Amino acid sequence: MRYAFILSEKAVFKASRLCRVLGVSRSGFYAWCSRPESQREREDRKLRVLVREVHERSRRAYGSPRVHKALLTQGLFVGRNRVMRLMRQEGLRGRPKKRYRRMVESEGEQIVAPNLLAQRFEATRPNERWVSDTTELLVPSGRLFLAAVMDLYSRFVVGWSVSAVNDRHLVLRALDMALRRRCPGAGLLHHSDQGSPYTSEDYQGVLSARGITCSMSRRGNCYDNAVIESWFSTLKFEQGERFESMSVAKTELFDYIEVFYNQERMHSSIGDLSPAEFERRNHHRAA
Repeated sequence: MRYAFILSEKAVFKASRLCRVLGVSRSGFYAWCSRPESQREREDRKLRVLVREVHERSRRAYGSPRVHKALLTQGLFVGRNRVMRLMRQEGLRGRPKKRYRRMVESEGEQIVAPNLLAQRFEATRPNERWVSDTTELLVPSGRLFLAAVMDLYSRFVVGWSVSAVNDRHLVLRALDMALRRRCPGAGLLHHSDQGSPYTSEDYQGVLSARGITCSMSRRGNCYDNAVIESWFSTLKFEQGERFESMSVAKTELFDYIEVFYNQERMHSSIGDLSPAEFERRNHHRAA
């Protein structure tokens, strides 16, 4: 390791001085430099490139467990400890999740649905249980709101929309995308908080017209909708919550949600597969 450090720093400091400071001989260092690269070293050099590629493709979010699993899915049978070592040497780290913060508020006396989901965040087939919520993002002109609808079967974000106003139109657009994309049949349970956009007549009318059963969190209980709350936290940490403009926000959110999260990002609750890959692999069982 000391020889490798000298080699990496000799463009800045004289090799003789580095050898003296680190307590190694110059002859030993130059002998090490002329020594042929071992097979292990060649493999490590190639693996470093692949490890960095996986880490960058994950928006620098993956730690060694997910980087390791991503390499295994590519047919590279490498040990977890080796991946940890290479990431440490390259200065690569995963991003730990931040705790999510609740931001829901109902307006006035609303007629709300009972909590039928009851924190059962699993589903046996697509379009069995959806969860929906909104969160706040930032642009230079002020606040920006994102509404999302997620299928609990695969954690696939089936609908989303952004707006400068957090109202029923925002959540209706996200719901409309989800309905057009998935065309759910009978038996779908839709869960949300008690916010006024979700208790509005327009929103409830769409659910009723499509035969969708409505479920709502208990007032002030963030755990009743914890999955999508956690997803918002992940999005803000991996993608960021500040954007240069509304148009930039739409472009970057599309890239994160549709390209990265739905299609590529591994999710521990579904066997470290992406939502899209999980649905593809389980299509015959869900059909």
